[in-house]
Amino acid sequence: MPVHTLPAAEALRQLADFDTVIDARSEGEFALDHLPGAINWPSLNNSERIAIGTMYKQVNAFEAKKRGAALAARNIASHIEREVMDKPRGWKPLVYCWRGGNRSGALATILSAIGFHVTLVDGGYKAWRAALVDDLPRLAERLSYRVVCGPTGSGKTRLLQALATQGAQVLDLEDLANHRSSVLGHIPGLPQPSQKAFDSLIWNALRGFDPARVVYVEAESKKVGNVRVPDALINAMRASPCLDLQLSDHQRVALLLEDYDFFVTDPAHFCQRLDALTELRGKEVVQSWQACVMAGDTPSVVLALLTQHYDPMYAASIRRNFKQHAEALPCVLQDRSAGALAALATQIIASESAV
Repeated sequence: MPVHTLPAAEALRQLADFDTVIDARSEGEFALDHLPGAINWPSLNNSERIAIGTMYKQVNAFEAKKRGAALAARNIASHIEREVMDKPRGWKPLVYCWRGGNRSGALATILSAIGFHVTLVDGGYKAWRAALVDDLPRLAERLSYRVVCGPTGSGKTRLLQALATQGAQVLDLEDLANHRSSVLGHIPGLPQPSQKAFDSLIWNALRGFDPARVVYVEAESKKVGNVRVPDALINAMRASPCLDLQLSDHQRVALLLEDYDFFVTDPAHFCQRLDALTELRGKEVVQSWQACVMAGDTPSVVLALLTQHYDPMYAASIRRNFKQHAEALPCVLQDRSAGALAALATQIIASESAV
């Protein structure tokens, strides 16, 4: 059975038509980014890829290809023995590597010779990435957003979760970025995705939304930690209607102590993170906060951070960047409880349905 090729732009639209998406690149390349839902069957693993690349440069292409073919054949045989023996004749895989060349071509040829209907992404991951970047503006601009605004600690992420639980369409950029979008927003032990992987996660989320229904998203800056929100998406968000989430200072402090419990249990780490604010707040202020943390008075430091640092900066940023914030719908939370959040989510969804 012949191997079919599919242009990357078509693969974007037909991704759901395939039973399995197979990435034939090394595990390192796969970790940086891959097609949504792909599994990794390296034709050459990390060390083998480096070794063959070195042989290309230091010996010659012919010797490198012979050695690479032997390694790839063994690896492909292992993948087939492990993954393919239970596949039915009608199984339809989509296969790709970096540029749709030797690594994916070898795997596709063998699978096709078995009798499977195999499709290669023309141009491989490189072409896919280019097509995805081109497609992101279309997906971002076709949707209607409601932007959840509110000062730090007001429960924006919790409200998004409550909305999602009740069936609303939610785009949680901080969840996709593994970051809470502030100087102190790094989550210990949880690395952020690469920029390319973040773009892919956003693209995959956007393509699943129904344009006839609104998408709820938190007000974000252009960067969430070390990754950047695509321009078309941030521009669409900034032009959209807003919700103004309000919660008392006392409840905000309590909420943050819950959500950032790792700062409470590891005061030394909290103090280390506070060093990042020295340039903005001054050495004396930061050192006084650190002394309070080490003395066990973390709540007072959190309140000071809110009222002296985050709130003024957030208010100025929201007024400057979100065009419809002045007309935002007030959303008052009585407290941070799950019940209060669920009730507010119900109210928001009902108000949207009534429009």
